[in-house]
Amino acid sequence: MPGDMTMPGDMTMPGDMTTRQEHGHEAPGGDGPRPLRLVLADDERMVRTALRAILGAEPDMEVVGEASTGAEAVPLIRALRPDVVLMDVRMPEIDGIRATEQVLAGMPEPPRVIVVTTFENDAHVYDALRAGASGFLLKRSGAEDLVQAVRLVARSDSLLFPAAVRRLAARHAGERAAADAAAALRARLSGRERAVLRLMTAGLTNAEIADRLEVGAATVKTHVAGVLAKLGVRDRTQAVIAAYECGFVRPG
Repeated sequence: MPGDMTMPGDMTMPGDMTTRQEHGHEAPGGDGPRPLRLVLADDERMVRTALRAILGAEPDMEVVGEASTGAEAVPLIRALRPDVVLMDVRMPEIDGIRATEQVLAGMPEPPRVIVVTTFENDAHVYDALRAGASGFLLKRSGAEDLVQAVRLVARSDSLLFPAAVRRLAARHAGERAAADAAAALRARLSGRERAVLRLMTAGLTNAEIADRLEVGAATVKTHVAGVLAKLGVRDRTQAVIAAYECGFVRPG
């Protein structure tokens, strides 16, 4: 696999990613795993070239399309129906936040979106996560971290860089919090669902939550699905954002 991405930026990858071993998605007809289909959206050709070189070298991944603006990315993603999109948060015409919103709103089975950014605490990253992105990557991330991030987001049973997401939520959630939202959330969730949500915000995977609560993995999966449905969100990242914004989880 190629070495680190040669990409603009001055930050390194947060060091709290969960490692996973499962590769690929199940092919139609049950013929075994197929490569993850990826679309790259970034206005810098050098960045797209670096991403393609790293991800395209993986046997369980296939780069099926590229876009240089958000306006190009939205129809391309709708047409190609990839599994994962790497979306630059700052692009001309339509930025990565609006492009993410449009993609997730306009597809019955939308892809997972990873926003790519230079600065971890950028408010634009937080807005992209609120818009539905499943996680973010810092530019100049190591090749191994990039590959693991794509696989982790595709699997969707744990949070990508949980500590970094918590820091973002803690920094920005107070600006948008509603006064009685925490009580409303508690009333909406069962006691076990509240316990699961708290452990999700701590970055635990389904397997780790099962160990902590001394229940089966299938039970945890059911509770996670219940939390997402009751909060009206599509994945763990948005659940964590919602927990911070309503005050269910406090910073610190």
